[in-house]
Amino acid sequence: MDSERLQQQLAFIAEIDKLKSVLRRNYLVGGARRENTGEHSWHVALAAIILSEYTDEPIELDHVIKLLLVHDIVEIDAGDTFAYDVAGHDTKDEREQQAADRLFGLLPDDQRSELRALWDEFEALETPNARFARAVDMFMPMFHNVNSEGRGWRDNGVTSDQVFDRQKQIGIASETLHQKARALVAEVVERGFLPK
Repeated sequence: MDSERLQQQLAFIAEIDKLKSVLRRNYLVGGARRENTGEHSWHVALAAIILSEYTDEPIELDHVIKLLLVHDIVEIDAGDTFAYDVAGHDTKDEREQQAADRLFGLLPDDQRSELRALWDEFEALETPNARFARAVDMFMPMFHNVNSEGRGWRDNGVTSDQVFDRQKQIGIASETLHQKARALVAEVVERGFLPK
């Protein structure tokens, strides 16, 4: 047994537990409380399994799941940048790159390279797997907002135009999910939970 390797792996596992303390702006379905990033990572990975039949390109589902489980690890250091926070997005890339360097750097070299490559792939959006992972990652917060009467959007002054514009990105991998997102958001607008 390589005790140094195991120690590095356990240190990383302990560190990623901090994802459970990173609060996101959207609420759980039903609106009881805000979701944390650990919950989001699990939920979006499972959603990808369920929704994979709606991808517009062939994907490798096991790879998509890995992308989704790794993509938000950087939020431990960088925080969750709210989708509609223009100023926060100005520094997001730099903060997340630094976080990726530190966090993946806790692992043994082979696992550091593997997980960092997954994170880089998700960010680059150059593969069908990454595009579908991003589409599901964008669909789920919208789904949470729809099922909490737009609470996260209303709490943060988000308008329907902003939401409709952002949801276009779901269409990079799934026109079916994009159209469903548009219909769900339109329903929330119609019910008066999201201002025009």
